[in-house]
Amino acid sequence: MGLSSSQSQTSGSFALVLGEVEGERRLPIIIGMFEAQAIALEIEKITPNRPMTHDLFKSFAEGFGFEIEHIIISDLKEGVFFAKIVCSDGIKTVDIDARPSDAIAIGIRFNVPFFTYEKVLSEAGIILTDEEEIDDDFEDEVLADKPKGDRLQDYSLDKLQQMLDEALGNEDYERAAKIRDEMNKRS
Repeated sequence: MGLSSSQSQTSGSFALVLGEVEGERRLPIIIGMFEAQAIALEIEKITPNRPMTHDLFKSFAEGFGFEIEHIIISDLKEGVFFAKIVCSDGIKTVDIDARPSDAIAIGIRFNVPFFTYEKVLSEAGIILTDEEEIDDDFEDEVLADKPKGDRLQDYSLDKLQQMLDEALGNEDYERAAKIRDEMNKRS
């Protein structure tokens, strides 16, 4: 799975790229900035002060004994992807219709596999060359929020901790991720 700034005309959009297991095809799905942030926060294991929507879904599902079995990118119609969240309470299995970005954000929180149908992959799948490969470094593409000239490496650990607390208090998770990463580099 990779996430990169989208080359599309839509400002603030990102390309979420799912890779084929034991294959070369990739399935690029354009998602919005907030969905990309929700995915990146979970991948980076950043815990916000208050639960985000996908975290709330996980708590709700676990509270009522539901498990997420897997995510299916189920269809592609007129350039729009559709997804299903496959849930079970141990007795009954239910498919919940969802936007792919939300389904994936939830799926990574439950650590479940992602699937699609051959029809979807053959229609929208691409094969990337080495030069085109999507960068798996989420920080640079999604969590980059550092203004020019604001070099985190120039701050002391105490100042970085203060900045981190402030960013989390303001729910500025992109900034918090960058600060946390700088602090981790020094540990």
